[in-house]
Amino acid sequence: MVADKGKKMKVAEKGEEEKFEQIDGDLILSIEKLQEIQDELEKINEEATEKVLEVEQKYNEIRKPIYDKRNEKIKSITDFWLTAFLSHPALGELLNEEDQKIFKYISSLEVEDFKDLKSGYSITFNFDSNPYFEDTKLTKTFTFLDEGI
Repeated sequence: MVADKGKKMKVAEKGEEEKFEQIDGDLILSIEKLQEIQDELEKINEEATEKVLEVEQKYNEIRKPIYDKRNEKIKSITDFWLTAFLSHPALGELLNEEDQKIFKYISSLEVEDFKDLKSGYSITFNFDSNPYFEDTKLTKTFTFLDEGI
């Protein structure tokens, strides 16, 4: 009787292996199909991103004269940029007393997107004549890699 029990187990194990092989094969096919669908969705998302960037670039051009008009009005407000930075919840914490003295001389601030908005942007600080440095413009450029970093 013991021998019969061993044969039955081997038959059961073999049947289970075939069952697992079938499940694994089905799982692999499902995952491959899922990847194809994900690739299709990614392609559509990339197209959507391109279209959004085109619209954003168009409106950046439309906004430019209004930004220029706003910048002219800002120049008439004493310590505008210092106050703006100090009022920002994160940036205000970063400015020490020496920074604050320098920020009093900011006359304007410009943000310029690269033609390909996904590549990055630059921020230019324009300064009035001051006792801290000779340059009237300081520019910080942020460049993104393909991974968006």
